Amino acid sequence: MLTAHLPSGYVLGRLVPKLRWGMAAAMIGAVLPDLDMIWFHFVDQGQVHHHRYWVHIPLFWAGVAAISLPLVARCAQTYLGIALTFFAGLLLHLLLDTVSGGILWGAPFSDHLYHWITVPASQNHWVWSFVLHWSFGAEIVIWCTAAWLWKKRNVA
Repeated sequence: MLTAHLPSGYVLGRLVPKLRWGMAAAMIGAVLPDLDMIWFHFVDQGQVHHHRYWVHIPLFWAGVAAISLPLVARCAQTYLGIALTFFAGLLLHLLLDTVSGGILWGAPFSDHLYHWITVPASQNHWVWSFVLHWSFGAEIVIWCTAAWLWKKRNVA
């Protein structure tokens, strides 16, 4: 996904039960892994695909969840729903990146980037190859769903 992580987090935030800070947790979780783009562009100079960084590795987040969720459940029960929503946003991000971007679902045992669709390099710039591929329609659907939910919220 190129552009749909934030609106997908909004959709998730609208679908979970009303929680104070739930929307923020969903949206932050849905975009957090892509903060690695700062490192990718300014430090790594694009040498390593950013989906190979630790913030895009499902096992890392599974470990963080396995440690933090029981702690939150034991020490701060009222925040458990927010924590679950945050991790749901992270999982949503990884699933959306699996569509055509590739995620290291087998890490650390495999360095294969798993993806459901291969987008061929059909244009001069890789971004246009993605935007002009039929799979970009999923991003448009996510954006339209988020816009519809936002509009519906403001009308009611």
